[in-house]
Order: sequence, then structure tokens, then C-alpha cells
Amino acid sequence: METRKVQVTGGSTYTVSLPKTWATENGVSAGTTVECYPEDDSLLLTPASETDRQEGTLDVSDLEGERLTRAVMTMYVSGFDIIRLEATRITTDQRRAIRDATQSLVGVEVLEETTDSVVIQDLLDSSELSIVNAVSRMRLIAQSMLEDAVIALIENDDDIAHDVIERDDDVDRLWLVVSRIFRATLRSPRAAEELGVPREDCFDYHSSARQLERVADHAAKISNLALKLEEIPEPVAEGLVALHEDAFDILEKSMDALFADEADEANRFGHAAREAVLEIDQHTREIDDKLRDLEPVQAQSLGLIVDSLSRSADYGGNIAETALQKAAPRP
Repeated sequence: METRKVQVTGGSTYTVSLPKTWATENGVSAGTTVECYPEDDSLLLTPASETDRQEGTLDVSDLEGERLTRAVMTMYVSGFDIIRLEATRITTDQRRAIRDATQSLVGVEVLEETTDSVVIQDLLDSSELSIVNAVSRMRLIAQSMLEDAVIALIENDDDIAHDVIERDDDVDRLWLVVSRIFRATLRSPRAAEELGVPREDCFDYHSSARQLERVADHAAKISNLALKLEEIPEPVAEGLVALHEDAFDILEKSMDALFADEADEANRFGHAAREAVLEIDQHTREIDDKLRDLEPVQAQSLGLIVDSLSRSADYGGNIAETALQKAAPRP
């Protein structure tokens, strides 16, 4: 840390010198334009960027399959708008993995292909993306997935189960969008200003989005199990429906708390959700008791479903905790 004294020039203008080491490392010299971003009682300063499009290159010679797909996603989440993938020769399997990656990302398409490279580009304007809208969309999809997964199980409807599993990809895409936006706000104060959301709030939305992504995963898990199960006993079905209603209510209250404009409202919903989580364990024990008399394989599968619903409620409790922290006074 270095300190500087504020001086007055011209009788009314405050000036302060920049640390030379920092200026040299960031290409700041006489005539360079810098941008200042007020943030409460802090002032963030950064050199003006000449371009808003970030380009990155990745050597994929030793990457293939899931590892290559994951590498492309990582570059996307890190904030690169144009990603150049290079190798001595891009194989057919590598091209397939790259296509899988682009299909898993929002607004990304292959821009150029040659024998030794593939260039993909994010076509969306980052300044037009909204972390609030993305999380709101995740909320709607994840909650509807959980509801439909239980319906598929109770009604033994394979079509609904398959639909739930497919919707998990939509939640994953939105999760990557939220992660990309969040990392951009950490990297650049300009991104946070364009977004119009305080960086602390972006952290809260990112944390909550992660919980919603896990809820969607458990909805898909329930649907996969539903595809293997036949008709289940009515007492167990009634218990699962009731458990889902409790989990859904917790998620609903916790997300209402997260998006509440007033602290009092956020606290009311948040505390109600947290208190409801404490009652979930009793409900799960009651269902577990009903599973003891069932055939072992069926009982095990239903036990996993009970666990997924219980965990979904816990994730709602985590969101409620985040919402309460978001609503708390800040120093």
C-alpha cells in the first residue's frame, strides 16, 4: 500500500499523484485517460480500455472430450468474448467437443474453422445482460423442474420426466451466464457500473444461483429415478407430495427475500424460510419410516428421492441466509 496527500490546484481542483510502479505496469503515462468509479466511500480507478472485446487463445493439443468442453466453458466464464482454439491439427473429436461446448453456452457461435484452429465468439452484448433477470429465470425453471419431477414420479409419466431432464441444460446455461457476469464485475468496475447492481449484491445473486443450479440437478436426479420406478404406494406418494410442497415453499420464500426491495420484507421472508427448514427433518423421518416395509431396491430409490427433496429445501435455506445477509445493515 502507498499513501498520497490530496493537493489543491487552481484554487478548487483536488489532485493526487499515482504510484509510478502501478502506472508503469498498467501502461499509464502522460496523456493516458483513466476512468474513475465512485463506490460508496471508495473511488476505483482504472486505465480506459481501448476495446470492449476480450480475446483469448488456448492450446488444445492435449485436450479432448469433456476436458476440452470444460476448458472452453472456463474461457467463457472468465470473460473472453473471442476464443481462439489452436492445435497442430484439430481432430474430428475435438471439433465435436467444441460444438458441444458452444451449444451449452448462451449466445456463443463458431466464427471460423481451419485445419489448425477454431474461433468461437460471444455474440451477446455483455452490457445488455442482467444478472437479476438470469437468476429470476433460473428460479422459475428450477422450481418448475422440481414440481414436474414429483408429478412424473407420482403419475409414472416418462414424458414429463424426460422433459425435466432436458430443462436441466437450460439452468446450466444460465448458471454459466451468471458466473460470467459476476466475474466481470470483480475484474472491472466498468462492468459493475453498466450492470447497475452493486458488486456485493452480485455476489449474493451468484451464490443463490449456485443453489438453484443444485436444485435443478436434484430435480433431474428425481426424474431419472422416476423413469426406473413403477407405481409407488399411496402413503409414500402423499408424503413425497407434502415434502415437495414444503421444499417449494422454502424456495419461494427465500427467493422473495432475495429480491425484496425493503429490508423488513427480506427479513420476514428470510426468517420464515429458515424456520421452515428446521421442520423438514421431521417430515423426512416420517417418510423414511414408510419405506421400511417396501422392497429394498424400491425403498433405496425412494430414499434417494426423499434426500433430493430435503437437500432442495436446504438449498432454499442457504438462499434465505444469503438474503438475510444482503438485507443486513452495511458498515
